[in-house]
Amino acid sequence: MVIPTEDMIEGAPLTVSELTRLVRESLEIEFSRVIVEGEIANLKIPSSGHVYFTLKDESAQIAAVLFRAAVRFLKFRPADGLKVVCRGRLTVYEPRGTYQVIVETMDPCGRGALQLAFEQVKKRLAAEGLFDEGRKRPLPFLPIRVGVITSPTGAAIRDVLRVLRDRFADLEVLIHPVPVQGPAAARAVSRAIDEMNRHSLDVLLIVRGGGSLEDLWAFNEEEVVRAIVRSRVPVVTGIGHETDFTLADFASDLRAPTPTAAASTIVRSKIELHEKIDLLSRRLARGARAVFQEQRSRLGIASSDLGDPTVLLERFAQRVDDLAGRLRVAWRERGNGRQRELDGVVRRLLRRHPEAGLARQRGRIETARRILAPAMRTGLGVRQQTLRRLSERLTALSPLGVLSRGYSLTFKLPGMTLVRSTAALSAGDEIRVRFGEGSADATVKRCLDRKEKEPKIEN
Repeated sequence: MVIPTEDMIEGAPLTVSELTRLVRESLEIEFSRVIVEGEIANLKIPSSGHVYFTLKDESAQIAAVLFRAAVRFLKFRPADGLKVVCRGRLTVYEPRGTYQVIVETMDPCGRGALQLAFEQVKKRLAAEGLFDEGRKRPLPFLPIRVGVITSPTGAAIRDVLRVLRDRFADLEVLIHPVPVQGPAAARAVSRAIDEMNRHSLDVLLIVRGGGSLEDLWAFNEEEVVRAIVRSRVPVVTGIGHETDFTLADFASDLRAPTPTAAASTIVRSKIELHEKIDLLSRRLARGARAVFQEQRSRLGIASSDLGDPTVLLERFAQRVDDLAGRLRVAWRERGNGRQRELDGVVRRLLRRHPEAGLARQRGRIETARRILAPAMRTGLGVRQQTLRRLSERLTALSPLGVLSRGYSLTFKLPGMTLVRSTAALSAGDEIRVRFGEGSADATVKRCLDRKEKEPKIEN
C-alpha cells in the first residue's frame, strides 16, 4: 500500500476511485480483525441469501453484511432489535464510498446462540400447532413390536434393551442405528423415523444419553420435529437427563426423562401384569359369588310370593279354554254376518251384470231396425223421384239441350268470340257455328239488321 505523502497531496489530484481505494486498503490493514457489539437494525435478507443490516448504539451506527456462506453456520435467526457481538473485518464498499463491517461470526449478547435459536424455533413451530396436546396419540397398552432409534455404541441402547428384556422378554425389537451428535445427526434421525414407519411397529423410541445443549442440538432441528409429527407410529422420546428438554420432546407423543424411563414407560412388567391379572381374577370371582348369592336370595323371595306354580298353571289353563270357546263362537258369528253381506253384494252385482244390460240394448236395437228399414225405403223412393224431376229440368235448361232443339251458337274467328249481335260482324268475317251435334265454319256474306225481313224459322 502507498501512503500518500504531503508532496503527493500537493501534486496531481487523486481521482475519487483512487482515494476510495487508498482508504479501503488503509482500513483493511489497520482493522483486519474487529469485534464490535451493537443492536441490529434495518435487517434485510434479499433472494441472494446475504444478510444486510446496521449495527448501532446510542450515538452511532455502522453498516454490516453477513454473506450467505457465513449465514449457514448461525444457530439463530438475526432480527431487528437483537443485541449481538460481531467478529469480522472493516472495509469500504467503493461504489457508494461507505465503510462497513464484513461479519464472519455473530453471537447474541447475554444468551448463547443455541439457546436463542432454541427459543426462536420453538416459538415458530408451536405457532404451527406441532406441539399441541390434541394431536398426540395414545400409546398401545401392550406393544409387541418396538422400534428404537439411537446410537449403536452408546449406553442408552444397552439400558433400553435391558429394561425391555427384563420387563417383557417376548417383545420384538427393531433397532435403527444413527449418529446422535454432529452435523449429520439431524438428517440421519429424520430419515430413520421415516424408514421405521415403513415397518409394522406399535411404538417408536428415540433415545440418547445426556450431554450439553450443543451435544443434544440434533434433536432441536426442525426436520427432526416435523419427522416426529408426520410419523404414523406413536413416538416416545428419552433424550438426555431429567432436566434436558429438546424440541423433539415437545413434538413426541410422550416424553420420558431418560432412555431407561422411556423403555419402562412403553412396556409393562410381565410379572406385574401376572400379579394384576391374578388380583383381577380374585376380585371377579368374589364379585361373581356375591352376585350369585344375591340372585339366589331374590329368587327365593320371588318363589315364596308366587306360590305353587301347578295351581297357577291349572287356573290359567282353564282361563285359556274359556277364552278359546268364546273366540270360536265370536268367530262363527262374525263369519255368518260376513257371509250374509257377501250374498247381498253378489245379488246386487248380478242385477247390474253387463249381460242383462246388453240384452235390453239388443232388443231396442232390433225394434229400431224394424222401424227404420221401411222408413228408409220410402224416403229413398221419394228422393229418387225428386232427383229425376230435377235432372230433367236441368237437362232442359242446359245449353246443350237448347242446341239439340235446333238452336246454334256463333263464334267469330279466330278468337272464338261469341257473337251476340250482327253489329259484331262484317262481310267477309270468318265464323264458326256450333250446333247440337258438331259445328261448321262459314264466311259472312252480308249482315241483316232487325228492320230487314229475316227468313222464317221452322221447327
